Amino acid sequence: MADPSSYRPKPGQIPDSPGVYKFRDEHRRVIYVGKAKNLRQRVANYFQDLANLHPRTRTMVTTAASVEWTVVSTEVEALQLEYSWIKEFDPRFNVKYRDDKSYPYLAVTLNEEFPRVQVMRGAKKKGVRYFGPYGHAWAIRETVDLMLRVFPVRTCSAGVFKNAARTGRPCLLGYIGKCSAPCVGRVTPEEHRELAEDFCDFMAGRTGTYIRRLEKDMMQAAEEMEYERAARLRDDAEALKRAMEKSAVVLADATDADLIAVAEDELEAALQIFHVRGGRVRGQRGWVTDKVEAVDTSGLVEHALQQLYGEERGDAVPKEVLVPALPEDTEAVSQWLAERRGSQVSLRIPQRGDKKDLMATVQRNAQQALGLHKTKRASDLTTRSRALEEIAEALGLDTAPLRIECYDISHLQGDDVVASMVVFEDGLARKSEYRRFQIKGFKGQDDVRSMHEVIGRRFKRYLQEKERTGEWEEQPTDTATAGPAATGPVPGPAVTGPGLAPAAAAPAAGPAPAGPVPAVAEDAEPREDDGRPKRFAYPPQLVVVDGGQPQVAAAKRALDELGIDDIAVCGLAKRLEEVWLPDDDDPVVLPRSSEGLYLLQRVRDEAHRFAITYQRAKRAKRIRTSPLDDVSGLGETRKQALIKHFGSVKKLRQATIDEICEVPGIGRRTAESVAAALASTAPAAPAVNTATGEIIEEDDGGNS
Repeated sequence: MADPSSYRPKPGQIPDSPGVYKFRDEHRRVIYVGKAKNLRQRVANYFQDLANLHPRTRTMVTTAASVEWTVVSTEVEALQLEYSWIKEFDPRFNVKYRDDKSYPYLAVTLNEEFPRVQVMRGAKKKGVRYFGPYGHAWAIRETVDLMLRVFPVRTCSAGVFKNAARTGRPCLLGYIGKCSAPCVGRVTPEEHRELAEDFCDFMAGRTGTYIRRLEKDMMQAAEEMEYERAARLRDDAEALKRAMEKSAVVLADATDADLIAVAEDELEAALQIFHVRGGRVRGQRGWVTDKVEAVDTSGLVEHALQQLYGEERGDAVPKEVLVPALPEDTEAVSQWLAERRGSQVSLRIPQRGDKKDLMATVQRNAQQALGLHKTKRASDLTTRSRALEEIAEALGLDTAPLRIECYDISHLQGDDVVASMVVFEDGLARKSEYRRFQIKGFKGQDDVRSMHEVIGRRFKRYLQEKERTGEWEEQPTDTATAGPAATGPVPGPAVTGPGLAPAAAAPAAGPAPAGPVPAVAEDAEPREDDGRPKRFAYPPQLVVVDGGQPQVAAAKRALDELGIDDIAVCGLAKRLEEVWLPDDDDPVVLPRSSEGLYLLQRVRDEAHRFAITYQRAKRAKRIRTSPLDDVSGLGETRKQALIKHFGSVKKLRQATIDEICEVPGIGRRTAESVAAALASTAPAAPAVNTATGEIIEEDDGGNS
C-alpha cells in the first residue's frame, strides 16, 4: 500500500485551470481518470488525511503511485478528454457501465449498392442506419415481416443475392412479393434505394404520411373499380398499422427523447434507458456497474451520458434527454451533447405530466434490474471467493490468487506447434489479455521444451517491461563515477541493459536484442508507456500449466532462470484431475466437489480451447496454400483470374506457356514463372471416395 504523500505534487505545481488528471499505479497502469474545472482544488482533495476520504477513494489513492494532469481550454474539452481516456485506458477505479446482454438492432445497410434490412449486434458500422435496440431479435423479425409488404427491401445475405443474380431466379420472398428482387433486375438500384430510405423514414417515426398515402391510393383504386389492387393496398395499410401498434404511444406530442433512470445502493448501480422516437418507445436497454469510485446519482448520470453518446453523431443524439439528476456541470454536458448532435439538446429532469409518469416506469425497470442482478450475482460472488480461497489453501499461498494465467501446448503430430495463455482475474476470464505463441526454438513435438520456451518468453517480456518503466534501476558499470547512490541496494535483480534478462540468467535465457523487439502477431513487445494495458506487463499470482509433473518442472525452471521466485506454479493433469506442484513427488488431490478444482478446470479448459482454435487456424491456412503462392509478383487478383480461366490448378499445370499468356493481365514472363512453379511441384495424389471407390477429380481451384 502506497503512501499518497510520497507522490503528492509540490504546492503551486498544479495549475488552477480546467483539465483532466490520471492516477497511475506502480506498474504505470492508469487506474483512475477524472476531470475538474480547477485542477489544483480537485487534485488537492485527494491528498488530505486518509481518515477523511471515502473508503473507495482511500483505496484508490493508496493503490496509486503517481498522478499527472493535462490542461485544456474549456470544461467541454475536459469532458471529451475524460471520456476518451476512460475508453482508452479502462481504469479500474472509474465507473464503467456494462450491458447485461448484447442488444439486437434493426439495421439498414445504406452503405451498399442494394441496401439490406437485417438484425445486427455489436459495434455500429459507418454507413449503416440503426433502429432500436430491441429486447429480442424475434421482435425485430416480426416488425420487418409486416413492413416488407409495403417496403419490399432486400433482406437476403450477400451469398444468396449473388446466387440469385447468377441463376436469374429470385428467392421465395421475391416470388411472394416481400422483396422487390433487385438481384434479377426487377427494380433499378435507384428504385431499391428509394424503398430502403422510405423504410428508414417510417422506422424513424414519420408514419402518418405513408398510411395516408396508402389509404388515398386505396380509395382511388376502388373508385376505378380496381378492387384487387384496392384490397392489396388496404392490407398494406393494415400491416403498417399493426407494426406501429407494437410500439405503444407514450408521449402524445411525437417527442424524440431518451429517458434515463438510475437505481443504486452502496455497492452497485443499475441504469435503464428508454429510447422514445415519434412519441413511441423504439428501444430499451440496461446497464449495471460496480460503484468503484465515490460517486452520487448525478455522477452516475454523467458517466452514463458519456458512454451512451460518446460515439454518436447527428440524430442518434435526441433533442431531449430526461434524467433523474442533473450532472454537476450541466452547462458543459449540454454543450457537449449539442456539439455531437449538431443542434440544441435539452437536458433536464421531468417535473410533471406524461414525461414524469414515463420516467417513473423507467425507474421501476431500473429497480427491478438491480434486484435481479444482485440475486444472480450473490451466489456467483460467494462461489468465486470460496474457489480462490480453496486454491490458496491447497497450494499454500499467502493470499488468494486474484490473477491466474494458464498455458497449454497444442499441435497435430508435431506440426504447427502453438501455445496459448489465458488470464482469469477474480475468477472471471479476461479475454482482452489472452495471448498466443508460435514455438520458435525447435521443430517437432516436445511439450516439455515447448512449455519451458513459452514461460521463458512471457516472463522475459515482463522483466523487460518492469525495467523499462523504471521499477528497476540499472546497475552502474563504473562504480568510480556512479556516485554515492551506486553503493546502495538496487531494487530487484541486477540487469545488464535495456531489454535484457537478469544478468544471472543471461546464459540460460539466451542473448536478448539490444533494441526494441519488432512487434509480431503473437509474442509482441509492449507498446510505449502511455497507460494502455500491455501484453506482458502484469505478473500473475499463480501460473497454471496444462499437464503433470514434467510440464510443471519446465515452467518452474524457466522462472528460476529468470530470477523470478514470487510467482506460484502448479499443473493440472487431465487423467485424474490432480494438481501438481514443483518439487513435490505426490500431487495435491482436491475433492471432486471443490469449487477451487472447478475453477482450475475452467481455466485449463479455456486455455485448451484457445490453443486448439489457434492451431486449427494455422493448419487450415497451411492446407489452403497453393503452388501459385510462390510465384513472385503474382497477386491474388491474377491468381483468381488464372484459376477461373482454367478451372483448376491441375488443368493450369497441363497448359502451355502460350495458353497461359491468353489470360488477361498475364505476360509471357509471368506465364513462364507460373509454368516453372507448377512444374517443380509434384501433383498431389488423387482423392478417392471411400464409399464408391471412384477417383475425385481436383476442382477446388486453389490447392495442388
